[in-house]
Amino acid sequence: MVRAAGPAVVLVVLTVGLLASVGAAVTIGPAELSIGTVWRVVADHLGLARSDVTPLREHIVWDLRLPRVLGAAAVGAGLATAGAVMQTVTRNPLADPYLLGVSSGASLGAVLVIVAGVGSGVVAVGGGAFVGALTAFAAVVAVAGRRAALAPTRVVLMGVAVAQLCAALTSFVIIWVGDPHATQSITFWLSGSLARAGWAELAWAAPVLVVVLGLIGWHARALDAFAFGEEAAATLGVDVTRVRWLLLVATALLTAVLVAMSGAIGFVGLIMPHAARLLTGPDHRRLLPVVALAGAIFLIWVDTAARTLFEPRELPVGVLTALLGVPAFVILLRRREVRG
Repeated sequence: MVRAAGPAVVLVVLTVGLLASVGAAVTIGPAELSIGTVWRVVADHLGLARSDVTPLREHIVWDLRLPRVLGAAAVGAGLATAGAVMQTVTRNPLADPYLLGVSSGASLGAVLVIVAGVGSGVVAVGGGAFVGALTAFAAVVAVAGRRAALAPTRVVLMGVAVAQLCAALTSFVIIWVGDPHATQSITFWLSGSLARAGWAELAWAAPVLVVVLGLIGWHARALDAFAFGEEAAATLGVDVTRVRWLLLVATALLTAVLVAMSGAIGFVGLIMPHAARLLTGPDHRRLLPVVALAGAIFLIWVDTAARTLFEPRELPVGVLTALLGVPAFVILLRRREVRG
């Protein structure tokens, strides 16, 4: 078994796999590129060596493919880690990063920006999505957290209610406008796409990702305590209310930033934590780095398939994650039934 090789070996394998995936994914596409070309371009831009790559190939690598691949890695790592935290804090194996209504709120915000004609660019749509996501989360907290305790059951129920409300409003806006061009753009964005991921988006998403992942990793022991219930966590010295607030707000902020960049990509935050636990067990000091690396690798290759399988047409990433996630989810459920 992989677990028998030790957590250090698993991390090394996944780290090497992530670096190899980034390099290989950039080479795949209509313009044939070698892995050597990719690394020469990267080394040139980092000031490590001079490159003799043609300007066209340099543009394809540095401006088009590399930021998209890194964006996929960031979104995959963030959603997978946020899903693991949500499942532990709410003690709900079906929880994912969108449980707090963040995704539906982001979708509504993006749709309102598009139909209002404020702009169709990444900054305008992403900004609308970010504001919508935080507004939805604020609505959940305003009701579910009235007593400052953020009880898991209340959070789940309010999250579902806000998500359904935002989804209904989004559908209403799309039908009311009736613009086929806007509807096509909206539908593609709602299904998830990394086509808009660029260096500008990574510049503000990456710091949030690093800070939130570091904060979550710092609370790995508290997450282990949460797995045994609130009373057990309090007995072990965890300030349950403060830590729950902190982790939920942090994961909501991270999810809002990622959804603003990529749209709603489902199943990554639901499936990857369960898959990672098969390698690491429930210990969050081992689980968190593994689930982040696994999520990054997974979404890199799903996005690569989405943009290349049916060239010149591109599939929404969320379509492929759902097609892969549903069978994987069924398999995981059956494994749990057998163990139970």
